Amino acid sequence: MRERDRDRPETPWHVVVAVEDVPATGAHMTLVPDAEMRLAIARMAVLRELSRLEADFDLLPHGGGGLRVTGRVSATVGQNCVVTLEPLMSEIEEDIDLVYMPAASATATDGEAAAAPKWDDPEPLIGGVVDLGALAAEFLVLGIDPYPRKPGAVFAPPRDQKPEAGPFAALAGLMKDRNGR
Repeated sequence: MRERDRDRPETPWHVVVAVEDVPATGAHMTLVPDAEMRLAIARMAVLRELSRLEADFDLLPHGGGGLRVTGRVSATVGQNCVVTLEPLMSEIEEDIDLVYMPAASATATDGEAAAAPKWDDPEPLIGGVVDLGALAAEFLVLGIDPYPRKPGAVFAPPRDQKPEAGPFAALAGLMKDRNGR
């Protein structure tokens, strides 16, 4: 397990596709979870509700035993406004374009450490399968606004009518009485 994966919650939605099952001409899949699964995904994503989730994928074999996955995740999510705490609904649309390739050998040559992955490296294809349900849930989470705000909602800090005297105000008063000033 990679270091960054330890803190990430496990997705409850799994739709596994084996690379060998994808025809050479490609395949199209539309995934729509039922209400119970949407509730589980909403809990994982810390949403008030997830009233709609749909994922459309186009799968195409990629040279060397890999798989190219393109598509879109769209959803309607319920959150609370960070300013007013009122419920609000948001639409999410996230495009997907990933290439999965068989995982390279973990051991490097000549005793050197394996190079750190780069942002444009292919995703590792482990066990010859891709979990489209987990992929859809991950892109849903990426599209969620972490600070949702109702239109026109503006935070205004409360105004103090009288500035706070502070913890040493009583001491200042005692010193004034003692010195007669």
